[in-house]
Amino acid sequence: MVQIVESLADISQPYDALFCDLWGCVHDGLRPFPEAVAALRAFREAGKTVVLVTNAPRHRASVEKQLTRMGLPEDCWDTIATSGDAARAAMFTGAVGRNVWFMGERHDESFFEPLQIIDDPVEIRRVELDRAEGIVCCGPFDPHAPVADLRPELLLAKQKGLPLLCANPDIVVDRGETREWCAGAVAALYTEMGGESLYFGKPHPPIYDLARRRLSALGQLPPDGRILAVGDGIGTDIKGALGEDIDSLFITGGLARAETKTGAQPEQAALDAFVSKEMITPTFAIGYLR
Repeated sequence: MVQIVESLADISQPYDALFCDLWGCVHDGLRPFPEAVAALRAFREAGKTVVLVTNAPRHRASVEKQLTRMGLPEDCWDTIATSGDAARAAMFTGAVGRNVWFMGERHDESFFEPLQIIDDPVEIRRVELDRAEGIVCCGPFDPHAPVADLRPELLLAKQKGLPLLCANPDIVVDRGETREWCAGAVAALYTEMGGESLYFGKPHPPIYDLARRRLSALGQLPPDGRILAVGDGIGTDIKGALGEDIDSLFITGGLARAETKTGAQPEQAALDAFVSKEMITPTFAIGYLR
């Protein structure tokens, strides 16, 4: 039975740092959640550190600008680790070659901005698919269209043996009340078709290594037992926490709201059935971050 808690404050005492997901936990893609903001502020006011760990396929400066536009206060977090930065580091060291075909929306093109932390970075050139050595996928071209529409391009890529760099392992996100497909759905389809997909965000190790480096840059690096991961993705946030041997707080009112029958809180039986089906068990659960 997963322990359902009333607030972050009820369980925060043993932890020095949070690895906190953004979308579905702190905001809905349109606006911040006031109770989540208050909970993060209180955590920091106790002398603890909040690392926003997000599968956003962009660098952290871009994410920070987005959060500012959205109205998320700067006093509720300390630093940001993005899937985009972890994936960019791999791209600029040649993980998918020099000539790459880009898949994503216009606002994702910041992915190709120079990365200063790499010594002697590979010069990346964007080319058409028939000339590419690899694919950089920040998401589908249209996040509302069926991902299966991309099969013709992915089939050609598979036939050419191109690796696909997935900058965001999330399958879907909810922007307000609208569900959108993410790069993880494209990568899953490509793998199903027999292609090779490379992942750098949650639940995979590179983004956690980056989050720890960001903590270290602040002069802090608590042991894993004093880090708590917060997230609404059972297969990303919670699975990743398990892989890193850190505790987790599952936000059931996000992606799994229907499956866990979450109102203010999840129904215990529905929550237990859901985690049993997924075979991924969080340390704690709560309806919404507060």
